[in-house]
This record gives sequence, structure tokens and C-alpha cells, in this order.
Amino acid sequence: MQDAIKKVVLNDIHESLGAKMIPFAGFNMPVRYSSDIGEHKTVRENVGVFDVSHMGEFLIKGPKALDLIQKVSSNDASKLKKGQAQYSCLPNEKGGIVDDLLVYKLDEELYMLVVNASNIDKDWSWINRHNNMGATVENISDQTSLFAVQGPNAAKAVQSLTPVDLEDLPFYHFKKGEFAGVRDVIISATGYTGAGGFELYVKNEDAIQVWNAIFEAGKDLDIKPIGLGARDTLRLEMGYCLYGNDINEETSPIEAGLGWITKFTKDFINHEYLKKQKENGVEKKLIGFILREKGIPRAHYTIVNSEGLPIGDVTSGTLSPSMGIGIGLGYVKTEYAQPGTSIAISVRNKNLEASVEKLPLLKK
Repeated sequence: MQDAIKKVVLNDIHESLGAKMIPFAGFNMPVRYSSDIGEHKTVRENVGVFDVSHMGEFLIKGPKALDLIQKVSSNDASKLKKGQAQYSCLPNEKGGIVDDLLVYKLDEELYMLVVNASNIDKDWSWINRHNNMGATVENISDQTSLFAVQGPNAAKAVQSLTPVDLEDLPFYHFKKGEFAGVRDVIISATGYTGAGGFELYVKNEDAIQVWNAIFEAGKDLDIKPIGLGARDTLRLEMGYCLYGNDINEETSPIEAGLGWITKFTKDFINHEYLKKQKENGVEKKLIGFILREKGIPRAHYTIVNSEGLPIGDVTSGTLSPSMGIGIGLGYVKTEYAQPGTSIAISVRNKNLEASVEKLPLLKK
């Protein structure tokens, strides 16, 4: 029997706004309200709001909280000061990735992990399985809503709702403060669009109040709700990995270009294996690419070299709304991973010329 599809607190609001709702990671989620391209451009050029309340949140508490995080995650959380967040991943025991996540330092012995919706149960059992040091862990996913206000006008749109100086909040820093009359909202200068903005963690009972206040405050700027379709094209222009597409249980952080979040200044699960990979090199690497002729690359399309021989596979692909050309991510043999390398993507029995590009694919 299939699990019942979960609904976010704002489900009825999204439906009343005319959103097309789809099952995504076990939740009924808005994929678009108008058009993917229009919503994408709203975020790149102005300001839009995503309801990403399907994401998971775990609290790790107590004197052993940091020890547990250090053991299960690849980045070095000991470097975090209170009010800072960090991108990281959970390595598995065979060289792959259980999930990618954000680590927030809320207090000296209190952290919040933010994980992908599709991996909440898997991550929860993984972290608990490795909690042999007695840290206190609490799953607050079902009590927490999360909104991402993203775009160059994000601060301007919602500054009136909070005494926290949003323009002054550095990237990957956060403050706990009042927002839209609600106390203790986590206001975080994070997001997965590359367009700037904030993520707001609120209790479910305050979600509707906060959502409505955001749209009231931003109406003069024509703030819009944005669906998951645009979220995907926005992250792809930046070359950000999507779990399940570009990284999974079989891909290592070194192969995925996530060496920068893999710190060997500490011991963590399978660190010896990953350290060897970093020292000895890997056989395949994740690349970003741009098509040089008309076409749309899609996941699982074959990547070939200039002789037409297969060298890898596309993991994510789309037509970039900002650039008007086909772009994507994929794994290729390492010798083809250098930016500037000419490759081709097999699209319906035709090899379309492409080039390996340095990330982000969208140059500011």
C-alpha cells in the first residue's frame, strides 16, 4: 500500500491561487502558478516566494551534539559560530552520499539540520544509527514550515516585517527574530536559486500569517508565488546539485565537485576512502555544460566525445530561461571534465555540440 500524500499547511492557499499541484517527495506540492519561464524570470529579476515546507528539519542538542554532526557530515561544523549555516553532506559507507543538507548553529549545544524531503526518514534513521555518543535528536519536520523569499528585491519586499536588518545579513548567516508579528522566526540568508534572498523557518501554526504578510508587504513590488518548476531551472543555471539527480548513494562528493564541503581535518564516516579519492583522483566528474546548437538536454541522455564515443550521462538538463539555450549537468570521464572541452549530447539520435563550462553556468 502506498503512503498517503502529505499536505503542507498552505496546501489550500496554493490551490486557491491556481497552482498546478503534483506529488513530489511524498507531498502535494505546487509545481507552477502561471508559467515556469515567467516564474523563473520573476526570481532572477525581482522577487518571488517558494513554499518549501516539505523539507525536513532535525534538532541535534546537548554536549554531544557537535560530536554527532562531525561524525555523520563531511564539512567541519566546529568552524561554525552561533548564527552561521553551512552546506554539507552525509557520506555513506560505500563512497556515496546519503543526502546533502544545511547545518545551522542555533546555540553552543544546539544545531538544526535541514534535509531533503524525499530523504527525511532515511536521514533520520541514518543519523540515529550513528548516534552512539548520546546526543539528543528531535525530528521537527512535521511542525515546521519553510518559505524562501528569493530575488534581488527580496530584502526590499519584506524588510518592513522585521527589525532584523536584512541587507546587513551576510550570506549563510541567520538571525532569530520577530517577523510579521511572529516571534523566534529563523531568518536565514540562504536559498537555492543564486538570486539572493532569505529562508524563513516558522512554526506551522504561524505559517498562514507569515505567508499572507509577505505578500501584503511585497505587493508594490509585484511579489509572486513560485513553484518547484522554476526552482529547478534556477538551481540548474547555478550548477547546484539536486539529490536523486546529480548526487545519490552511488556518487561521491569528490566526483560531484563537492570537495570544498569535504574536510579531512576531522574523522567522519568513510573519510579514509574519500581522502584517497581526493589524493589519487577519480574516474568520473560532474560537469556543467552548455549546448552550442538548438536542443534541450534531459536526464539520462548520453554524453559523447568529439568522435561520438560515449563518455558519460546527463543527470539534469533544461532550456535555460535566462540564457535561452540548453544547459545541464552530467558525469563524464575525468579527462573530459576540463572547462572548454568540446563534447556532444545525444538527443534523439543526433549529437548536439556542447562545451564543458565552469560553474555557475549563468554568468552574472
